[in-house]
Amino acid sequence: MNEHIIIIGAGHAGVQAAASLREEGYEGRLTLISGDPELPYHKPPLSKAFLKAADAQPQMLRAQAFYDTQKIELLKGRRVTSVKPRPHTLTLDDGSQLHWSKLLLATGAKPRRLAVPGADLAGVFYLRDCADAARLRDALATAQKLVVIGGGFIGLEVAATAAMAGRRVDVVEAAERILGRAVSPTIARHLHAYHESLGVGISTGCGVAELRSEEGKLRSVLTSDGQELDADLVLVGIGALPETELAEKAGLVCDNGIHVDASCRTSLEDIYAIGDCVSFRYLSPERVLRLESVQNATDQARIAAKAMLGKEAFYDAVPWFWSDQGERKLQMAGLSLDADREVIAGDPHSAAFGVYLYSGERLVAVETVNRPGEHMMARRMLAAGFSPPVETVLEGPAALKAAMAASQ
Repeated sequence: MNEHIIIIGAGHAGVQAAASLREEGYEGRLTLISGDPELPYHKPPLSKAFLKAADAQPQMLRAQAFYDTQKIELLKGRRVTSVKPRPHTLTLDDGSQLHWSKLLLATGAKPRRLAVPGADLAGVFYLRDCADAARLRDALATAQKLVVIGGGFIGLEVAATAAMAGRRVDVVEAAERILGRAVSPTIARHLHAYHESLGVGISTGCGVAELRSEEGKLRSVLTSDGQELDADLVLVGIGALPETELAEKAGLVCDNGIHVDASCRTSLEDIYAIGDCVSFRYLSPERVLRLESVQNATDQARIAAKAMLGKEAFYDAVPWFWSDQGERKLQMAGLSLDADREVIAGDPHSAAFGVYLYSGERLVAVETVNRPGEHMMARRMLAAGFSPPVETVLEGPAALKAAMAASQ
């Protein structure tokens, strides 16, 4: 059978994998299947810039000319209904079949659904793709009162955007603080106060009991602690689940995502997976992670491209993330899962500062607000395994830069 690599999913992961395969010298047939009718686009702006202007268009990852010149067959608005590992075939939604020599799953993640009375009312929104964002933007144009369910990155980004556009916004978070699993307590407190300064009401430690309507129209959100928050529309941002249905039906091992090794290989030969849909061991056999980030998606794409072509490649990148919330640019490098103390660099009540997270004497993560240069230096320090003494952190970026140079 002639070489034919097929990539299912055309987000950041899938498009980067296609590009990397060509960069690595693959000359065979290459097909990229997208469920979206649009050219593949950047998703992070959908919760921010895209919502601000009625005529804003999605920002394309690559122009059509890229797919043409690289001889990448892009199938838009198509869905894969099944994957057969043994004969190396897949079936599309029109019943047609394609044969592949190697298959890459980049199916991403889907929003976790809200399961309370009223969750199916018109006026309840999720944000996953451009179509979702366009519907939300249209609704925000006439709505005055938005309730965001979930104090994670997506919810807070939309909350800030809507509040700065003059909407009344309330955020309901079940955990005791916003961004509870994502950032340090210091960063969470800072962003909580910042959102309140924008006029956003934030309720933590309570869930949602019911979405209420009047004459079939969304009217309010009833929280588990008895509050009733007026709402013209609701955005649900309570986390995401990996898209593993195809993988599970094909017999791949899945555990909070499609399980892959350090080279992005799945449990079945010739099938690879990357991005938000995968789980993998990171730094130790005991730690299995699933990372939802553009960085992870594109880094794994480069690794998978090499591995599919028989080249030795292993994922060991320093994870990094970002979130733009109004005038606050939060950037994170590393993983704070093992952190047992934090060192604050600068004034956490100001618009720019950093938090250095340590496990014992080892630096494991750095979070910065409106300090992009310091974020870049943090990524270099973590990649080099350099853990600066606390007193050096407190002296500032110049001292950190000098100390890192000396260590090398």
